[in-house]
Amino acid sequence: MKYIHGNNLKIYGKKTVFIDSTVKIGNNVTIYENNRIMGNTVIGDNVTILPNCFIVDTVIGDGSTINYSQSEKAIVGKNVSVGPFARLRPEAEIKDNAKIGNFVEIKKAIIGEGSKVSHLAYVGDATIGKDCNIGCGAIFVNYNGRIKQKTIVGDNSFIGSNCNVIAPVNIASDSYICAGTTVTKDVKTDDFVIGRVRQEVLEGRVHLYLKEKKV
Repeated sequence: MKYIHGNNLKIYGKKTVFIDSTVKIGNNVTIYENNRIMGNTVIGDNVTILPNCFIVDTVIGDGSTINYSQSEKAIVGKNVSVGPFARLRPEAEIKDNAKIGNFVEIKKAIIGEGSKVSHLAYVGDATIGKDCNIGCGAIFVNYNGRIKQKTIVGDNSFIGSNCNVIAPVNIASDSYICAGTTVTKDVKTDDFVIGRVRQEVLEGRVHLYLKEKKV
């Protein structure tokens, strides 16, 4: 394998690692087994590529870690954690010190500095500000069956678990979206947004329901 690399490159399981000749690798980089790195990928200094990644035409900043994930035509900033089981699709941009966790898909979206999308979320056609938290199961609904539209989330905003953010919508900085909410209208700074069906309890009815269901 011939490619451009800096000092102290460590590759474990070389027979299972493929690196294109067009790839550029910085100093003190560690690449584990079962990785395929292709195209015009640029890997910065002190980067760790853990096993089972597929990386194409991606820029990875200094000090970042990619774990069991895929990335195509994406930009990853400095000190970013990606994975495991994440997918960065074309035009994904992850700013410095952000976190993209397990089973997260980012498509044509910017994730701001220090923001976290930790697990089981889809962020498409969106701009997320700094220091935001995107909860588990949050979906940015960017496609209505005809066109794809964009969502903007300001700095320091919180989007709870299992939220649907339906584009086009603007969520201002320092706002809070409660878990289980579907957002369809713009949200202003300091707004507290909740939109779920209220829980109803029918006490002492389980045994009757199960009895009725028996054939």
